[in-house]
Amino acid sequence: CTHYLFIVVVAVNSTLLTINAGDYIFYTDWAWTSFVVFSISQTLMLVVGACYYLTFTGVPGTATYYALIMTVYTWVAKGAWFALGYPYDFIVTPVWLPSAMLLDLAYWATKKNKHSLILFGGVMCGMSLPLFNMVNLIAVADPLETAFKYPRPTLPPYMTPIEPAVGKFYNSPVALGAGAGAVLSVTMAALGCKLNT
Repeated sequence: CTHYLFIVVVAVNSTLLTINAGDYIFYTDWAWTSFVVFSISQTLMLVVGACYYLTFTGVPGTATYYALIMTVYTWVAKGAWFALGYPYDFIVTPVWLPSAMLLDLAYWATKKNKHSLILFGGVMCGMSLPLFNMVNLIAVADPLETAFKYPRPTLPPYMTPIEPAVGKFYNSPVALGAGAGAVLSVTMAALGCKLNT
């Protein structure tokens, strides 16, 4: 029971993190900085829960199933954003599924070798999620246009969306997120596996 409770808790927290991470596109002054930070945080939440779940069941495919849990939770939770007047396609794209599939692939291809999962799976997951997250941004409605079109009455004046200074902080937020994510995800993958022992 404790194992499954942990899975639910991590998945719910991943969802809450994702809901908050969805806001970074409104803070266009810091869009790329926030993109990197939130890409890394989502990667770490995914990898620790997925590795825990995967090594707990020992069945390749459960990391993807865990990512699907996160996705569905997020779809349900962000349905509440309809009440705020936001379009649904702007909010939700399942960016975790491909990265979780890479974790499953690493576990399956190395014949359920836990250390290979940690090293190869962690690196692949960490490097891929920022890429899929950027595809997510490209696929949805234009963030800046949407921010102006659906202004939040509670947004303070100093956080009003303005034209972003692209490249002001990082030339390549995907590369930076992927590099940092690749290193940190290995640690979190090890933690996820360690929680089963």
